[in-house]
This record gives sequence, structure tokens and C-alpha cells, in this order.
Amino acid sequence: MRLWSRSRRDEGLTVGLVPTMGYFHEGHLRLIEQAKAIADTVVVSLFVNPIQFGPQEDLAAYPRDLARDRAAALARGADCLFVPTEGDMYPAPQVVRVVPGSLADHLCGARRPGHFEGVLTVVLKLLNIVEPQVAVFGRKDVQQAVLIRRMVGDLNVATEIVIAPTVREADGLAMSSRNAYLTPEERRVAPALARGLEAAHAAFAAGVRDVGALLAAARAPIEEVGALALEYLEIVDPVSLAPSDAPGEESIVAVAARLGAARLIDNVTLGEGTSGDVRVGA
Repeated sequence: MRLWSRSRRDEGLTVGLVPTMGYFHEGHLRLIEQAKAIADTVVVSLFVNPIQFGPQEDLAAYPRDLARDRAAALARGADCLFVPTEGDMYPAPQVVRVVPGSLADHLCGARRPGHFEGVLTVVLKLLNIVEPQVAVFGRKDVQQAVLIRRMVGDLNVATEIVIAPTVREADGLAMSSRNAYLTPEERRVAPALARGLEAAHAAFAAGVRDVGALLAAARAPIEEVGALALEYLEIVDPVSLAPSDAPGEESIVAVAARLGAARLIDNVTLGEGTSGDVRVGA
């Protein structure tokens, strides 16, 4: 992989990377398209990273379909697929990993111990293997995006990190590979998460600045459907990801909830809502 990438760079081409765990939906494919728009050649990695899964999480059940993913990625502009095995990525027991620090003390990091250590470690390995000038990630995983940008800056990695808009279904549900776990009835109620985030945005646009009132506005559509079990609903600072008591235009409303077998996450910036996101089929 490194030889392939260096050969492209020796030809004067820029290399873009889209790291994924596969089982592509339209959100992944839009990341590939965005990478293709800003880089001459695009590498898409497909690797279900075991070290970011906890002992009770869905590593074995995580959806996989390599043949389908390969066809979809190539159709949307990928020039190279990097599909390493676990033995390729972790040939020996690891001693050194990337520690996320205080940015993982909140949101998903507080509920999934070790998760972001696994994410940052595999992303750094992929950046070191592919050596891209640019890498594209989605905004739906906002804590991941903030952490990766901080890691690249703190460790002087020579890759530009681009964060692409969240891609949503026509009814507002943020696209995720884990949406495949939803039953038809669960799929019907899942968009309540996005409605809650939009309610907080609408309240902010109407002049509400009290954190409790904004969170209450977000919580109401979610609790109305009854089936969603909230893990967290918080307004956080966009840089530190710490809970904010003085929300502003750039503050992030972030939510995670359990719905049947699926764990769903979503977020919006208070000043924008979902206006900057992409809706498919709307």
C-alpha cells in the first residue's frame, strides 16, 4: 500500500484517504466523492478495527459485505481499495497506543472506555501506511472528528483532515452502518433524534440561551416516541467537547441513544441545525 501511494506521489499526484469499516451507505460514498474532488487519486480503506470495540460490543455482528463495498467504492471514484487483515494491522501484541486525553472524557468517550484509544491508534497507523496529503471523515462522528484533528496537530502528522457534512435520509435520520440493525418499527421512530436536535436549533434561533431549556426542547421529540433510550444529550464546546453553560453559534448538541440492537449517535451545531447536512431523497 505504501509503495502504491508513494508511486502516485512520485508522479506528482495528490493522494486522498477515506478510512472506513465498510458496509457502505450513501454517507460513505459521499466521502469518497469529496475526497475525489480535492485529491488526484483516492484510497479507501476497509477495516473493521477490533481494538475500538469493547468486550460487550458488536464486533462479531458488525455488518460486512466486501464485494458490495468494492463495487460501490469503485463506481464512486475510488482508485485503490486497501483491505488489510487483522494480522496485517496488528502482527504482534500492541504495547504503544494513542491516548486521547481529556477530549475523550465526555460524550461517547465516557460511555465506551478505550474506544477512542482504538480509533486514534488505527487512524494514525492508516495515515502512516498510506501517507495521504488529505483524509476525509464524516461529521456525524463529531467527537471522533475533533479527536483526529487534534491528534494530527499535536503529533505533527502531514495530512490535512477534512470533515464532510453529515448525510441524512429523507426523514432526517443520520446514515450509519448500524442502521441495518433497526427493525421496520424502530426505523420509523429513529428520526426522532434528528427532530430533537432540530428543536434545540429552532429554540436557539428563537433566542433561547438557557442550557436546560435548549436540552428540554431537544428531549421532547425523543421522549415522545418512547422507544429511544437516551445515553446522553449534551451541549458541548466545539473545541474541548466539555459541557457548555454558555451556548453559542458554534456549540454542538450531541446525542446518543439505544434503539433495539442499535446504538445511534447524531449532532448538530446550534447555529446551523441540519441546514449544512446532505439529505438524500428529500
